[in-house]
Amino acid sequence: MQDKKAILTPGTTYHIYNRANGNEKIFANEGNYFFFLEKHKHYISSIADTFCYCLMPNHFHFLIRIKSISQLCQGYKPLTELNGKSFQGSTPLTELNEAELSNFLSRQFSHLLNGYTQAFNKQQSRKGSLFMRPFKRKRISDENYLRKLVHYIHYNPVKAGICSKPEEWKHSSYNAILNLEGFQNLQGFILKEEVIEWFGDKENFIYCHRFPQKETGIDKF
Repeated sequence: MQDKKAILTPGTTYHIYNRANGNEKIFANEGNYFFFLEKHKHYISSIADTFCYCLMPNHFHFLIRIKSISQLCQGYKPLTELNGKSFQGSTPLTELNEAELSNFLSRQFSHLLNGYTQAFNKQQSRKGSLFMRPFKRKRISDENYLRKLVHYIHYNPVKAGICSKPEEWKHSSYNAILNLEGFQNLQGFILKEEVIEWFGDKENFIYCHRFPQKETGIDKF
């Protein structure tokens, strides 16, 4: 069952995904893909670590882990307001309740999607929302599911018929995890070492991505 409004909590891993409204595309040209990734780095890297991702013409997937509360406190000053609610004085993140902290974290994803939509609308001379709401999120705690999800994310373009192998699609983290030429700029952004460890080693990571796998249990749109 989809966990579309799961509470976002520090130290927890999530599958974050969303798609365009209707039959629209969210990426109209190559530059859009790179711009979206830069927006992700800007808004999300301060609250979460990214394990893998795939950007498709009409949707996207990210596998992330929210940073610890101590890391979040190092990156953000105490809050004076949150979603229109004013606090008495400055309130550190450690004093927020579970729902307030989740709203704070969710707001970063809203900044990402809204900021990208504004730029995309201006470029494409369009108006209105671009993404479905709310963005989808599923809490992940099982390592076997993690491996299955990494494969599912990287195999998206193959399943869609866009390419025949994951490495042929340059708008995913597959090539960056393998540190292939031309993708070194993503080093430090993708936690490739941890992903490789889930598969045992690099050779098994490559082997497991050669073939389609059963998608039982994977949440989809």
